[in-house]
Amino acid sequence: MISQRALADKLGISRSAVAGHVMKLTNKGVIKGRGYVVSDTPFVAVIGGANMDIHGKPSSTLRRHDSNPGMVSMSSGGVARNVAENLARLGADCRLISAVGDDQHGQLLLRQCRDAGIDVQHVQQIASAQTSTYLSILDGSGDMHVAINDMAIIDELGPERLRTHEAMLKQAALIVLDTNLGDGALAWLTNTFAEQTFFVDTVSTVKARKIRPYLPAIHTLKTSQIEAEALTGLKTRTQKDRRKLAAWLHDHGVARLLVTLGERGVFYSTGDTQGIERPHRKKRSVRSADGAGDAFLAGIAYAWLQQWSLMESLRFALATAEVTLSDEASSSRAISLAAVNQIHKSQNANQS
Repeated sequence: MISQRALADKLGISRSAVAGHVMKLTNKGVIKGRGYVVSDTPFVAVIGGANMDIHGKPSSTLRRHDSNPGMVSMSSGGVARNVAENLARLGADCRLISAVGDDQHGQLLLRQCRDAGIDVQHVQQIASAQTSTYLSILDGSGDMHVAINDMAIIDELGPERLRTHEAMLKQAALIVLDTNLGDGALAWLTNTFAEQTFFVDTVSTVKARKIRPYLPAIHTLKTSQIEAEALTGLKTRTQKDRRKLAAWLHDHGVARLLVTLGERGVFYSTGDTQGIERPHRKKRSVRSADGAGDAFLAGIAYAWLQQWSLMESLRFALATAEVTLSDEASSSRAISLAAVNQIHKSQNANQS
């Protein structure tokens, strides 16, 4: 609680110089709030899409070209926002960089993000644009049948806007990106912060291709099987095919590859180590698989902060996804360190 004048006298500099240094350290996130409380907690910066999710699920088998009785729900979504919420619910310090409109959906998104514990001071509100919307139709089992996204606002999140967060990003222990970002943003981020650790989610088959020029900057690439095929042009019908795909991505600079396989688990590769880690529960109560991949990536990011081994990280991440599967929303409010650890510990007990 020392005054700026007292600091200036001790250091032999002017009070205005002290004020300038304090302001810079505050902007960088080193100092948090009054009293010059120094922050030494590692944090994750998550950059990408934030939107309202509208989900439709039929009461029974989905009939195409017909009106299906069922249930429609709406919740906050977007890959980056979902990852950020899951990280926050796990107890991590998480800072979201995204763009929302100055509209009803944008206000709701920000409020729900704050309620979940996400730091949203870096989310840009753009009055001239509409908040992103994601519309998905699920099949009878809760898996996504088809989806449409209206995410034009994310194109506003270019280098000019991102540059205002440069000081904060340099301090991040980890940066997580999704490929909703435009080419300009991806290029600027991976070039400007070449020394930082990047985890990337490929989002969809169309958007996965955008990350190809930036593969050398990626430490961990989380993708689905069809997204990985779209990115590389390679088929993955067998485990041998997956190894070839992994080799291609490692040759192009990716340090660690995680390919989610739905109920079969995840294929992992670090170049030297490869395999499939399967979920703990063989029979799962799935209400919606939408958002499970985002929860998995959040679990991997959390494990990175804890400096866990690869296998420990995979089991924790699969347990995080497990909690999400039992919820209709893309991000489950049931996510907590205690809930995930209950599944995670039973996984480890079965493995030992």
